[in-house]
Amino acid sequence: MADSTRTGRSRASWGGRLLLALLSRIPRAVASRGLGRLADAEIPRPLRPSLIGGFARVVGARMDEAERPPAEYGSLNSFFVRRLAPGVRQWPSDASLVTSPADGVLTRLGTVEDGRLVQAKGRRYSAAALLASEEAGCFHGGLYATIYLAPRHYHRIHAPVAGRLRSASYVPGGLFPVNAAAVAEIPDLLATNERVVCSIMGGGGRIALVAVGAYNVGRISTAFDPGWGGEEGWVTNRRPPSERRRTYQPALTISRGDEIMAFHLGSCVVMLLERGSHEWMPGLTAGREIRLGEALARPFP
Repeated sequence: MADSTRTGRSRASWGGRLLLALLSRIPRAVASRGLGRLADAEIPRPLRPSLIGGFARVVGARMDEAERPPAEYGSLNSFFVRRLAPGVRQWPSDASLVTSPADGVLTRLGTVEDGRLVQAKGRRYSAAALLASEEAGCFHGGLYATIYLAPRHYHRIHAPVAGRLRSASYVPGGLFPVNAAAVAEIPDLLATNERVVCSIMGGGGRIALVAVGAYNVGRISTAFDPGWGGEEGWVTNRRPPSERRRTYQPALTISRGDEIMAFHLGSCVVMLLERGSHEWMPGLTAGREIRLGEALARPFP
């Protein structure tokens, strides 16, 4: 992306802007559900090594880290939600550290200022809008990180801390892409796409974990509450729509590293940490690849 000196914000390439203009004129939810059916289509076993293995090579997925070989994935969707082989991700021994909830690219990290997060250069959006809650005040002045999951990445989301999952919300919305072109061009994109918001109380304070859906299937499943998705198994982009909010009494006990959600084709995760609870790990910078379980933040001394 090039910077726009006139507007002071990033701009996508003309090709990216053209694609977004075309997507804005089609029923994206319907198209995504259609693509979901294609992604769920059974692939004959003899074709799986070439189709699944070839796709993995094209996008750069690490099949040496996958739980199973290409021939064991019966559809494109089952490959996208593949599990990792045991032992390929490690968590730090210090239980007080906040770890990355996913593999991906750390596109943004910073402090929530005036109740707003940075989406891209020159574009900011509201924490209250992202969380679809007026109770976002505890995150004002706190930390946030945005992690983009490309097709090559592992697509399951895990608990960044041990704690109690108190509530979760399904927030209906659009299904635009969440790639660099889209975040540069579409105002409030991450606060308008479909998403699932989880509220976790950890030992160092509250954490909001937001799975943001995107075009191309747009489905998010909830491992902490499999029944929420009903027979289809996912919460977002459904007809009829899912229940909007679930509150757990008592709260669900989770351990750091437990699977929380999964993307059925990719998107991004936004994590917010309560004000005054943590600081970033030394040397952490945006724009780099991060791995599930990597330490991102530590409690204040």
